[in-house]
Amino acid sequence: MDARESRLRERCAQAGQAHLFEDFASLAPARREAFLDELEGIDFELVRVHAALLRDTSSTAAAQLAPAPLFPLERDPSEQRRAKTAIELGQAQLARGEVGFLVVAGGQASRLGYDGPKGAFPIGPLSDAPLFELFARRILAARRRFGVELPWYVMTSRANDAATRNFFEQHGYFGLAPRDVFFFSQAMAPALDFEGRVLRSGPGEVFLAPNGHGGTLSAFADSGALADAERRGVRRLSYFQVDNPLASLADPLFLGLHELEGARMSSKVVSKRDAAEKVGVIGMIDGRFGCIEYSDLAPELREVRDEQGRLRFRAGNIALHVIDVDFVRDLAGAGLRLPWHVARKSMSVWEGGQLVTKQGAKFETFVFDALARSPRSVVLEVERAREFSPVKNASGEDSPESTRADLRRLHARWIEAAGLPAAPRANDGLPLVEIDPLFADDEAAFVARREHARPQSAKGGHLYR
Repeated sequence: MDARESRLRERCAQAGQAHLFEDFASLAPARREAFLDELEGIDFELVRVHAALLRDTSSTAAAQLAPAPLFPLERDPSEQRRAKTAIELGQAQLARGEVGFLVVAGGQASRLGYDGPKGAFPIGPLSDAPLFELFARRILAARRRFGVELPWYVMTSRANDAATRNFFEQHGYFGLAPRDVFFFSQAMAPALDFEGRVLRSGPGEVFLAPNGHGGTLSAFADSGALADAERRGVRRLSYFQVDNPLASLADPLFLGLHELEGARMSSKVVSKRDAAEKVGVIGMIDGRFGCIEYSDLAPELREVRDEQGRLRFRAGNIALHVIDVDFVRDLAGAGLRLPWHVARKSMSVWEGGQLVTKQGAKFETFVFDALARSPRSVVLEVERAREFSPVKNASGEDSPESTRADLRRLHARWIEAAGLPAAPRANDGLPLVEIDPLFADDEAAFVARREHARPQSAKGGHLYR
């Protein structure tokens, strides 16, 4: 037994994890070295913290919950004037190159029946453009409009980092300069059984799971992405998730409101469809901004309405944020201790020399928990049909089919606003239309370019590019 193996055996034993070496003698030499490498990277003190979370049965007093102040979709004259000022401020930020784009893209598309990163999944209704391409072309459109370099930070995971980098290389970075696309990977955390023992996914393999989208901020700081943003003069990050192709990335209104408010982290929200929609709500938790989970909102609070008949707790979280770069720097300097959340679920694990199904726990942090560290924050209400249609399920709601339909509906609205002939309709009754973000990224831009709108024929419909 060499010194490294002896040291790690002792370390595991002291942490109550000696079982991790059960199959070590049967491993091939190369697998042994890889396993020891994996053990070197495990923070056993964090494992102890997670095990304590599983044992913690104490209860705390219910938090005081209140709706967050909204900058609403329907605005009075004062709000309209503030919006006009904000748009000018946001445009100036973009023109100075002070904005970077940050996408959370660590997921696989296996639930969609696709073997690869979720960002590589084809979603364009007529073009079959993958999610990554739609976002890249949206960023290219912003760069052209404002005449500056605007970097893109892509957070991957251990499972898809290599495949994501290869996908970008194979597609020539979708027209972006490679120097302006910065990849970094989120950290992983061991899964545990309910006794606090680290689970294994195979012989000589620790069961590791991504540490949640809250890990974006620490990974951004640790990877060098934060230093890169500071070197470029980027002051604000436009944060979004890869499964929402309607995300508006370079939104002057959102950026400008954030600046006017003196906020450090802000959020976009959509009005909940109804009180029963199971979505987190951006609100006030004990006087601080945060996301109120659906299960934490008492039924009577879910149903309560204001004088206009709208739900008081209606600000559905859609994971679109503006985050100050120096806010990330300050959080990193303070150790970035976002609270851990436990996800109990059934897993396939290696035990007793075979794979078995067992209940266990994964541990995640959530990026919206950082809102509590921002004394001031903007909560901007936006239209769901314009900005939110995630691809999460293989069929039904929030599926590729529903998202492509939402894209077609949205683009059909733009064509109608421009006074152009409607596209042919498909069997579902919706127009077969798609507008390339590089041609126009919103309705106003499309209307302004209507004289140049010459659709190509694609899949029996109209593709504008």
